[in-house]
Amino acid sequence: MDGIGMTSQRTRDRLVERLRYEGIKDNRVLDVISNTPRHLFMDEAISSRAYEDTALPIGHGQTISQPYIVARMTEALIADSLPGRVLEVGTGSGYQTAVLAQLIENVYTVERISPLLEQARKRLALLNLCNIEFLHGDGYAGWAEQGSYDAIIVTAAPLDIPSSLLEQLTDNGKLVIPTGPAGSQQLLQVVRDGDTFHKHLLDRVSFVPLKEGIL
Repeated sequence: MDGIGMTSQRTRDRLVERLRYEGIKDNRVLDVISNTPRHLFMDEAISSRAYEDTALPIGHGQTISQPYIVARMTEALIADSLPGRVLEVGTGSGYQTAVLAQLIENVYTVERISPLLEQARKRLALLNLCNIEFLHGDGYAGWAEQGSYDAIIVTAAPLDIPSSLLEQLTDNGKLVIPTGPAGSQQLLQVVRDGDTFHKHLLDRVSFVPLKEGIL
């Protein structure tokens, strides 16, 4: 779990320094990135690349997000105050989930691809992260049965923001989401103020598309 060679703590620390240089300022996020074994969240054949600042394939047409993007989205999500309840749409490899679970009291995560969800569940159990609830479901629908969320993070890009996710935010709740077609995507922070939603552009990004249905 600690890693050796290209997955060692020294390699992780170099990644953290790169993220700091690229503009990530929140030391809580940087500490979690440093302490999270990203190499456990991908196939062993490419684990030597785990601490490169790049997205990598995890199968089923999905990727594990670039560490900078994980850090950027997490930093935006917890700015000002730590949300108590966070919904993650798109569990994927489970890496973003692991980062969130070390900062947030209660994490709820939804994944449409069953094999990815089960693999992520096993990996997160290895890290003894027990504050996560899992759902095999359609991310477009969110997880309304668990109530409202202080924050929602989406790890794939819909063309437009799903209204169901906006509805599941608490008042003053925050949504961090990439939107738009491939090649022209924006990372947005959306804050709810009653029935009004204030949007703020965070970055230009490239994500796999958010799809409806379950597999």
